[in-house]
Amino acid sequence: MRVPVLTAVSDAGWEAELVAALERGELGLQVVRRCVDLADLLATAATGQARAALLSADLRRLDREALGRLALDSVAVVGLVPPEDEAAERRLRQLGVLHVLPSDSAPEEVAAVVQRAVRTTAAPTSGQRSALSEPRAALSMPAAGADGGLVAGAAAAPEQGTGRLVAIWGPTGAPGRTTVAVTLASELAALGSPTMLLDADVYGGVVAQVLGLLDESAGLAAAARLANGGLLDVPALAELARQVAPSLRVLSGIARADRWPELRPAAVEIVLDLARSLAVTTVVDCGFCLEQDEELAYDTAAPRRNGATLAVLQAADTVYAVGSADPVGLQRLVRALAELADAVPDVHPLVIVNRLRAGGVPGDPAKEIRAALSRCAGVREVLFVPLDVVGVDEALAAGRTLGEAVPSSPARLALSALAASLLGLPQQAPRRSFPAGSLRRRQPRVYLPSS
Repeated sequence: MRVPVLTAVSDAGWEAELVAALERGELGLQVVRRCVDLADLLATAATGQARAALLSADLRRLDREALGRLALDSVAVVGLVPPEDEAAERRLRQLGVLHVLPSDSAPEEVAAVVQRAVRTTAAPTSGQRSALSEPRAALSMPAAGADGGLVAGAAAAPEQGTGRLVAIWGPTGAPGRTTVAVTLASELAALGSPTMLLDADVYGGVVAQVLGLLDESAGLAAAARLANGGLLDVPALAELARQVAPSLRVLSGIARADRWPELRPAAVEIVLDLARSLAVTTVVDCGFCLEQDEELAYDTAAPRRNGATLAVLQAADTVYAVGSADPVGLQRLVRALAELADAVPDVHPLVIVNRLRAGGVPGDPAKEIRAALSRCAGVREVLFVPLDVVGVDEALAAGRTLGEAVPSSPARLALSALAASLLGLPQQAPRRSFPAGSLRRRQPRVYLPSS
């Protein structure tokens, strides 16, 4: 039985010769449709008519999300590039295409590579096709033809970095996720460990404002656009991330909630992988919501508002769940931990209870909260961060970290100890996060929406 193949190739003359050679039937392939553009290719692939696709590197609008949709349809992808065009081949590799050939390859060679790609791609099932409208099913976009094998003479895809990824997540109600993320990242950097702070809150990130940065453009959104187009690498990511201290880079997030479609999960995953190569520790400030209701409104591949948050949580080495030390905050935390277990079962978060103070709960607050979390959520280990309204307000008004503004802040000391433990270092005596004059001058600003 011949393998059904789609083509989407810009060189019409070469494509006609290839199709004629394949139609002779000697090579085991059958061209079922010659697609005119990417939309035609994706629509045909969704019908289940094909098992492989031949496409050229210059296909208009080709990006990682399109290749992810082909992978969900179990369509193996073979890329064709002009001979000796290293830039085109590198772009396809960065998009996740592992089978790449020069466009002047012999039909026999093309057929052999297509057969190889198809053998390593699972056949589509009815359950898989129905999963197109299931957000979690498409959380990790598999690379088309991802078998780890490479065509002879082709360049290998870049290896993933070895840096640690730490996600700061928590329920709705502003329990202090951003304050914890910013302080933890600054304390890691103060210990001399190269650190990146990444704002991935799809409901409106405020890391830039907390640090007093003039957020002219969202760094994460720009990085995601490059990643989706196969153009992001470590140097490009380093250029987009603002260096605010000798060991601290900041990739700002979207300030408006309606910009969430710019943070596509597949692209965010690439950014996270490259961040591991740029920093020893990447601290990510996540959005709160884990809802996955898009399939109720779409019967095709659904846009996933919370896909970026789920992608971060799934990719993270360590997840800290931040809750507020009051009855309402604790109730939200307990329920959110159950939701997290359902949404991303492989994640086992560590709990941070923020804003601990006398009077928040009756009796000894730390003892009562620890007992309540153990009883209601099965949480055994809890890190408490004391409430410091004055210190946090002073740091926020000045656009600085707690370590810069109030080195003796009890909240800062608790998170400084956490940073040391993450690096395997003994807890050190309190000191300023960075030596005087080491930080770039920043002016406190209050950002208001334009009228």
